[in-house]
This record gives sequence, C-alpha cells and structure tokens, in this order.
Amino acid sequence: MKKIIILAIGCWLLAVGCGERKENGEKPPVRVKVSLLAPNHLSFTTYVGTVEEREATAVSFTSMGVVKRVLVSEGQAVARGQLIAEMDDTQARNMVQAAEAQMAQAEDALQRYSMLHDAGSLPEVQWVEIQSKVAQARSSLAVAKKNLADCRLTAPVSGIIGRKMVGAGETAMPSQAVVTILNISEVKVKVSVPESDMRNISEHTPSTIKVEAVGVEVAGGRIEKGVVADAMTHTYDLRIHVQNSGRQLLPGMVASVSFAATSQIVETTLPMTAVQRRADGSLFVWTVGNDNTAHRTTVTIGATTGNRVAITSGVEPEQRVVTEGYQKLSEGTKVQTP
Repeated sequence: MKKIIILAIGCWLLAVGCGERKENGEKPPVRVKVSLLAPNHLSFTTYVGTVEEREATAVSFTSMGVVKRVLVSEGQAVARGQLIAEMDDTQARNMVQAAEAQMAQAEDALQRYSMLHDAGSLPEVQWVEIQSKVAQARSSLAVAKKNLADCRLTAPVSGIIGRKMVGAGETAMPSQAVVTILNISEVKVKVSVPESDMRNISEHTPSTIKVEAVGVEVAGGRIEKGVVADAMTHTYDLRIHVQNSGRQLLPGMVASVSFAATSQIVETTLPMTAVQRRADGSLFVWTVGNDNTAHRTTVTIGATTGNRVAITSGVEPEQRVVTEGYQKLSEGTKVQTP
C-alpha cells in the first residue's frame, strides 16, 4: 500500500514539473535584476548672433581716373576674371602710343649704330648709351601697356557683389574700393558670449542656428573663439562656421544661436560584479533587449568607486543591464525582470 502511495506522489510531482514548461518545449524565463541607465539630458543656452561673410575682398583700381562704367550691381554673382568696371583710358592709350614711338626710334638708332660699332668706328661708351636707351624705351612701353590694362577692373575671386562704392562718372582714387566681393558659400555667425560661459564652449560644441528672416534652421560647425574680451561687457566674440551652399544666409541677418551642453549621465556606474571578462581579456555585461532576451555587450570601464565601476562606452542610455542573476544566462536567454 505504501509503495502505491509513493508511486502516486511521484507521478503527481512529475506532472506538475512538466506543466511548468511551455507547450512548445521552451524553458521559462530566468528572473534577473537590471539597472536602467538614465539618458543624457541636453540643456541649451541661446544667444543672438549676426551672419557674416566668410571673406570680403575689396576691389579697386591701381591709378586715379574717371570711371567710365560699372558693369555689376549689388547682390550679383561674379566669377573670377569677370569684368567689373572700366576707367576712361584715353590718356593711357596716348601713353602707349608715345612709348611705342619712342621704342621704334630707339630700335632704329640701334640698327644704324650697330654697323658703325661692328666696323670699330663707334666709341664703346656711345654704343652702351644707345643700348641703354633701347632698354629704357622697352621698359616705358611695358609700363604704358600695364597702365592701359589697369583701366579694366576684373574680379580677383568668385563671389557675390556686396557693396558698390563708386559709380560711372565718378573719380576713382588709387586703392579706393569700387566694389566688395563676398564669399558666402560658407558664412560665419558671430555671437558675443559672457566670459563665465566660455569654458562650456569648445571648438566642436554642438550648436543650432535659426534665421527667421529666411526660415532656415541649420547645425553649426567649427567654432572660432576670440581671445580678447570687450572691455565694457566682458564678453568674447565667437564665430560659428555654417555651410551656405544655397546662399540663403546673407551678411547682416539676425540669427538665434543655441549651444548644447550635455549634463552628466545620472547613472554611469554599475556594480563591479556585473562586469565580466571573456577568455580573450575583453570585458562585457549582460544587457536585456526589447524582446526580453539577454545579450553579451562589450564595454570599457573607467575608475572604480567602492564596489562600483564607471562604464565609459558600450552601453547606450536607457539600456537595461543585468546586475543580479547573470550567472544563469547565456546568449539569447529569455529573462524576466521585476
């Protein structure tokens, strides 16, 4: 009778154990505890800035004269070598003609006196003087031609005409800008930042540029930091490089500049026991995916504090890391978290 009772109890326990398994033969999920890494929190500091051209080139005549015509207007795109303006070249042409006549006379004298020199009847001093006159005439002709060419003003670079300072009929002085050519394929946004905020901004600090005038919002690029503060406001000028291939951003436009400052991650450390080492020496932790399966994730660690270690890379914000129960895990194991 006792044997029958024991046999019945064994069958009942076997049935209960089998019932805990799923009908498809899968093992029940392993219960584990996880630590949820908090996300990065971004705080933004906003300033008002002004759009500037990347580079401005002042174009001017090299001599004084009356401007005959200006062939460009403000806002017009120009290419390198394009004719911009012309100066009255009457005097320059007359100078070229006079220099050509002087050159012809000097060359004629050289030919005539060369026969006397070859015959030995011309003093050497006089022969050297004739050669010098030819050289002087050649130099004068080159200068006259250069002055004539300088009556035509061409663009030294490609860009957009910014300002036109001299019009037709006006007298242009040497080195007086006739027009400015702006390079705006890339622009700079200038902002003034208080000295207390300078330490939070580096050359590669992320920034967002908003220009309401044209409805543009773009990401800022490399940052140039000024080193001289304004004596009155104690602010420093920063210039943010911004790509402007569509040339929508124009110099003088007002921009809103936001610098992103990343705060520290709330949870950057894990229990030292949660970090394990592979046979090759690399470190890993067990992370839980969205499908509640466990995965080995390679990490790098930093300093330790007590029984916790800093995780410097490998895990993403809001990723679940197993801190208890990892001894029973293998790749792809289904887990259950509290």
